[in-house]
Amino acid sequence: MAPQTPDDWLLYLSRVHEASRARLEELNRFYEGGQPLAYLHPDLLAELGEQLRQVVINWPRLVVDSLEERLDVEGFRFAVPGSTADEADADQSTSDELWRVWQANGMDEAGQQAHVDAMVMGRAFMIVGSRPGDASTPLITAESPLQVQADWDPQTRTVRAALKRWHEYDPLTGAVLDQHATLYLPDRTVWYDQVGAAAWTQTEQDVHSLGVVPVVPLVNRPRLLVPQGRSELTDVIPLSDAACKIATDMMVSAEYHAMPRRVAFGFDEDDFTDENGNQVSMWSRLAGRIWATAKNRKSGDDGDGADVIQFPEADLTNFHDTLNALARLVASLSGLPPHFLGLATDNPPSADSIRASEIRLIKRAERHQRAFGGGHEAVNRLVLRLITGTWDPRALSLETQWRDPSTPTRAQQADATVKLVQAGIIPIEQAREDMQYTAVQRERMRQMDEDALTRASVADLQALTTAFPPAPEPVR
Repeated sequence: MAPQTPDDWLLYLSRVHEASRARLEELNRFYEGGQPLAYLHPDLLAELGEQLRQVVINWPRLVVDSLEERLDVEGFRFAVPGSTADEADADQSTSDELWRVWQANGMDEAGQQAHVDAMVMGRAFMIVGSRPGDASTPLITAESPLQVQADWDPQTRTVRAALKRWHEYDPLTGAVLDQHATLYLPDRTVWYDQVGAAAWTQTEQDVHSLGVVPVVPLVNRPRLLVPQGRSELTDVIPLSDAACKIATDMMVSAEYHAMPRRVAFGFDEDDFTDENGNQVSMWSRLAGRIWATAKNRKSGDDGDGADVIQFPEADLTNFHDTLNALARLVASLSGLPPHFLGLATDNPPSADSIRASEIRLIKRAERHQRAFGGGHEAVNRLVLRLITGTWDPRALSLETQWRDPSTPTRAQQADATVKLVQAGIIPIEQAREDMQYTAVQRERMRQMDEDALTRASVADLQALTTAFPPAPEPVR
């Protein structure tokens, strides 16, 4: 049975969040490159301690960032336009207002961060609320899953409750001073405080009666029975661990075997000196500098049996080949083009071959645009509800405008767009959208068009007046 009271929801969501935090923090460490060295026996790692420094090949960040770089929100619009000129103008005005609120909340930057967190940890959240002192600009915040936990209704697969928790720390000692929580329910928002080990205390509540939870999840790769999503790093983490281990082994081998090794027979510790007779350091002997000694005669020639021989340096291509094989596996699982992972071919790539190699990455970006776009549209429906006080049924047709995730050249895109306009297939306004101009830029262009039309009309009228001067006054 689901929790019934706000206090029950608080305790339930807190326990669920604590149970998932360890995995979320682990995924976050992999994205930040702070993962521990894997595939090494714990006893050996404990014995080496700080003598062994890991080489981190951060493929998890490459996989996420390469995809996130193609997810740029350009605006919002109604998928079903108004049937009359007045309705079309009202739709355009609403779209412009939604974009104003979006930018007023800094969602150009925060939305990008939410996309990253969603792909790294499976989900991120956006919370919509009233802004104190400005009812026309609702407050939108992007939230990390490390602080927010949501509960999905198994029947409707919609969020039926959400909890945000955060702590205040002493900057000097790092001790937790106070803990705060905000519980979001369909009919109210409740705030709690906790001091030390005391129980949670309700401090305030707002009965808004929205009918929906004002917390919108951005879910990465959701499934029917996994509404909380999954990380983009799941398939890449084992390969990244293997690559870090191979690269670390390569650097250790480079220190001891990549340079030619020398072995001296019949010498004492004090016999190793430089050209000036000074004893050389241990590193000089390891690095293979030139030695000068007095014992330099062969055995059997009335000498002392001293001899120096040199081994050839080690070949590290086995490490290189293993890293290349792991990189190819990452490319096949993540859809990244091979050149993203530094894999070169014998033939120089052409522009067409580069674009062809990005087809899977582009398709994955389009899938993420559709999934994340649903969350952004739900946010904007909440924004309209807070501004107008009513639910607009036409807002169900809102859609997010995304920048084209492919990489055509500017000249190719412009040439194709011009041909479509000249053929009468698309209007000039659609061409401007296809050319990736922002909503603000398109509005300025529309104003420029109107100004140019006004100037042209005035010029035509003046030309007409000059061509046909007024009739002279009749002579009386």
